[in-house]
This record gives sequence, C-alpha cells and structure tokens, in this order.
Amino acid sequence: MVTIGDVAREAGVSRSTVSYALSGKRPISPVVKERIQAAVEELGYTANAGATALATSRTHVLALLARFLDDEFAPAMLEYILGVTDHARSLGYDTLMVTEEDGVRALQRLSRSRKVDGFLLLNVSEEDERLDALVKVSQPASTVGLPGRTGDVDIFDLDFAAAGRLMVDRMHDLGHRELVLVSQPEHVVARGGAYVWRLADAACERANQLGVTVHACFGSSSQPAIGVDLHEVLDTHPNATGLLLNNEAAAAALPNVLWSRGLRAPEDLSVIGRYSDDFARTFSLPFSAIDSAADELGRAAVDRLVGRITGRVPDEAPPSVELLAPTLTDRGSLAAPPGH
Repeated sequence: MVTIGDVAREAGVSRSTVSYALSGKRPISPVVKERIQAAVEELGYTANAGATALATSRTHVLALLARFLDDEFAPAMLEYILGVTDHARSLGYDTLMVTEEDGVRALQRLSRSRKVDGFLLLNVSEEDERLDALVKVSQPASTVGLPGRTGDVDIFDLDFAAAGRLMVDRMHDLGHRELVLVSQPEHVVARGGAYVWRLADAACERANQLGVTVHACFGSSSQPAIGVDLHEVLDTHPNATGLLLNNEAAAAALPNVLWSRGLRAPEDLSVIGRYSDDFARTFSLPFSAIDSAADELGRAAVDRLVGRITGRVPDEAPPSVELLAPTLTDRGSLAAPPGH
C-alpha cells in the first residue's frame, strides 16, 4: 500500500508538507503542490479515510439531500446532482446522496453519526422543513434553491424573476405582443416550488408594463401528457406568436409537437426555454434558452460549503444569498412575428 511517506519521498518534501497540501490546513506554494499532486497520481496514493477522520475530525464526505419527485423532470434534476458531485470530487470530497422522502430524519441521522462534514440541499421549497433541522446541527450547509426564509445557510440559485423579465423583454424587442408561458405542473407550485411563480409573476408584471399579453399556464412533467398539454395550449391561443417554457419536459417534447402541426421556429413561432446547454445537447433542442446554470450553481454551492468546512470561510461570516444573473443563449428560434 502506498503511504504518505512514499508520496513525500517521491515529491522531495516532508510528510507534514504532503499532509498540509492534501488537507488544506496550511498554505503550500503552487510549485510544491504541483509536485505533490504529480507524486500522488504517479504512485496511485489514496488517503485512508478512517485515519484521515481520526486525525482531522473530518470524513471528506458531503451529504447531498436530493428528492426525486414524480412531478419533476428527472434528467433536469440529474444535471444539478452532477454539478455538485463532480466538483466535490475535484476538491477531494466524496458525496453521499440521500433520496429518502423524510429529509429531516436523514439529516439528523447523518449529523449525529458524524458521517459527513456538511450538507447540501436540492429541491428547496418555499417553506422547506429541512432548514429548521439544519440550523440545529453542527455541520455547515448550503442550498441550490431559494427558500422563502434566508439567513440560516448559504443559498445559491438562478435569479428566476430576472429570467422572466428577460424572456418578455427579448420577445417584446422583436415585436411580439401575445405570448404563452408554460410552467411546471400546478402541484409543484402548491408544494412550494417558488421558482415557478417567481419567473411567472415577474414575466407577467413586465409584460403588463410593456403592453404584452401573456397567457400563463401549467404543463405536465412527463410524456405523453406534456405533448397533449402543448397541443391544447397552441389550440387555445392561436394568435400567440411567442412561447416561453419554464418546463424542461415541455422543451423536450416541443420539436415533435411543432413538427406534427406543420410549424417551425422561428418562422411560425418564436421560442425561449429555460434549461442548460448540456440539456439542449442531450435532447437536440434547437430553441434559444436561458441557461439554468445547474453546473455553475452546484460548483458555487460546493465551494462555499467546503470553505465553511475548512475554515477558508470564517465561522463569523454571515450566510449569503447569491442569485445568478440569467443569460440567454440564442440558438436561432427567435425572430420577429410573422408579417411583422
């Protein structure tokens, strides 16, 4: 078995220097860190988790509390999970993903057992019961998702209100005056999915300011129901020239729906979705979209959490709320309305 002493000899440094470089407990020069990392990779060194935990009181494991819900589109959820786990691994942390329905009980169990160094929450609702449990445990935490109450943990999310305004502004600038907004299923809102109404409320408010009509509706999160919903929406609002999608399942189903109706984007209907570049590539989506930034949000949440664990972010630093400004990627589905 390769030991820390073997790494030290290979890198030409002391055992303590290797230990500090791997644990982050003391600053090490970039040149020395590079030599140590090269030795680690060359020798195939892996730290003994038990020994590390005894020496540092850390497990180098993060708990990811993620709930797979029947009314949400699973491929979109997986993007957030990958953003967290990939970046955690790059920082030397493994991820323990917990998907049990009773997130409060899981959180309390993991905290008491000291199996993890910190918690990261996904699927954060407006009144998330897990937040009350988090403030009572000793480990730090961060969330991807904005709850109604802030000030307890570090929070990272897309600025969904700004995203809604950006969607309407772009359509208005092109000359569109009647739009349809398809959001997540209504029961996502009922259980506290605030990102749905934050985007919808902001979009409708901006549209009212600009003299644009927005028909806001809900759509299913799975096939074939979402295809039926989209056909119904287009039948109900035949004069709408723009379609806004805050529903990944709707975006994935739309190409087939448009093809079956003999419609093209942007010649017949301009489209703006809300999903990531990776999601667009996975489903071969040709629609312009506001990037959901799943990877960026996951990286930011992990960075802050690890900073809290290692002391790089001081204990006295107050919890922050960071909302990522939306960016629109134009994939060619936006143009002036027909006859404009």
